[in-house]
Amino acid sequence: MVSFATINEVMVQLPGLEGPELTLTERLGQAWQDAGGMAWPLALCVLVGFVVIVWKFFDLMAKAGSTRKTVKNVDELLTQQRVDEALETTRESDSPAANILYAGLERSDEGMDRVTKAIENRGLIELSKLESGLVVLATLTNVAPLLGFLGTVLGMIEAFQAIQLAGEVDAQTVAEGIKIALTTTAAGLAIAIPVSIAHNYFVSRIDHLVVDMEESAQKMIDTLFSMQAGRPTSAGS
Repeated sequence: MVSFATINEVMVQLPGLEGPELTLTERLGQAWQDAGGMAWPLALCVLVGFVVIVWKFFDLMAKAGSTRKTVKNVDELLTQQRVDEALETTRESDSPAANILYAGLERSDEGMDRVTKAIENRGLIELSKLESGLVVLATLTNVAPLLGFLGTVLGMIEAFQAIQLAGEVDAQTVAEGIKIALTTTAAGLAIAIPVSIAHNYFVSRIDHLVVDMEESAQKMIDTLFSMQAGRPTSAGS
């Protein structure tokens, strides 16, 4: 019976460091061949992850810029109690902050409870939009290493089958299976690590946006409450 210790001894015999220098393209081509049948699903993970990361980066950059601009303009208008102009400003913008503030401002005459409820409901909708795509990255973070480990298992099975058929252990017999095992594991981890970093980065950016929107919404609520509280006094003077 062949043990994993025997396979490990064979791995030490495998040539590698003394091989010829390869270009990046040649290395990628060699890695593709070494990954065997797992190359295609791993390549799909790379493609999906790259597309989502690029799209999400520019999407959040645009929304962060428009949110900062909207929050600044609305805060200045609300400080001067120019509610109608603030409402018009939020109506003309499609940023997450503008949509949330607009939902509250358009109900400013219906009482603070309605304003608060409208802000909360719209906030949940905008948060779900901001988080779109993150589930894909989270899934890739889990799936890519699993595909790599699956390739490892398949590669080791192939190595053991080669040993069984040959009836002896030598580097040439098990090299193909071991190369698949190691290559797919490395590929899965190489995909998961940057995807995980990107996912956490986007979560952090979204958290900052949410804090800015919550502060602006709270300031709007306080301003509307102060204006409503002051109306009876103004009317009676």
